[in-house]
Amino acid sequence: MVTLGIPRALLFYYYYPLWRAFFTKLGVQVIVSPVTNKKILDSGLHTALDEACLPVKLFFGHVLALADRVDYLFVPRLISVEHKAYICPKFMGLPDMLRARLPHLPPIIDLPVDFHRPGPTLDDFLEAVGSIFTQDRLLIRKAFQSAHETHQQFQKLLESGLLPPEAISVLEDEEVTHRGGQDNFLKIGLLGHAYNLYDPFISMDLIGKLRKMDASLITADSLPPDLIEQQVKRLPKRLFWTLGKKMLGAALNFFENKQLDGIIYLTSFGCGPESFVGELVERWAKRRAVLPFMLLTIDEHTGEAGLVTRLEAFLEMIKRRKKNENHLSTYG
Repeated sequence: MVTLGIPRALLFYYYYPLWRAFFTKLGVQVIVSPVTNKKILDSGLHTALDEACLPVKLFFGHVLALADRVDYLFVPRLISVEHKAYICPKFMGLPDMLRARLPHLPPIIDLPVDFHRPGPTLDDFLEAVGSIFTQDRLLIRKAFQSAHETHQQFQKLLESGLLPPEAISVLEDEEVTHRGGQDNFLKIGLLGHAYNLYDPFISMDLIGKLRKMDASLITADSLPPDLIEQQVKRLPKRLFWTLGKKMLGAALNFFENKQLDGIIYLTSFGCGPESFVGELVERWAKRRAVLPFMLLTIDEHTGEAGLVTRLEAFLEMIKRRKKNENHLSTYG
């Protein structure tokens, strides 16, 4: 059986269920790189360009973890996943960056994903990829039908309150130990790209730490896409970065959510679009001055002790704020 490697990094947490369903239906064995650990991160740091952001460096490490185990690597050239919007330029150049820095990799499937203009569709892309493994057009169509159905199930699970890793576990019939909709004392809106938030190693298990501190979480991934679009229409100019638009739309929604007690935004150092989007969210937070807001920036040098201290201080401030508000409402 042909084996295909999918790195557990970057857009894995957005599209893995779709990819897995498609390739499995074709009869291709999908192999995913292990959960991030120090060895994977270190190998990525040693091979990627110093100027690359942490998520890209981590991607290199996950590719290396797969290189000797698979016949093909799946690294599509992601240019645009929606009309008149783009993905980060580094995503577009990933296949070239890998070949330049790691010349002995297995063949890379790097067909372009470019939907910024009307015409090409996801089915066209999947058909082109499927033709690498089979000339059976009927089987390819059945495969992308299965992929669409799985992706829709994945989106419904996210909107029900599950985080992407939890939704993936449900689709793979694995036990889910935590669920996003826990009824804890504090309710926190958590912003950040999936490849930062849901990787417990580079995020230093931010989600687990917040839950242990008695906080339940809502993330951008639990919001319906049409709600995101509705929120970003309030901006004076349309944002043409798909992932940045998602963060801004979710932030604007969170600032109006009266059920939330605070907002945390996790970003990675060295990300150009993120520095711009993070600045916009910070300005909005100061302008609205409704909810406590904290911006956390991580890179390969970030220490866990400092992160924990900031989280504890932020949540303690929120608890005191709630206590004072309850006191005023009681005796006011």
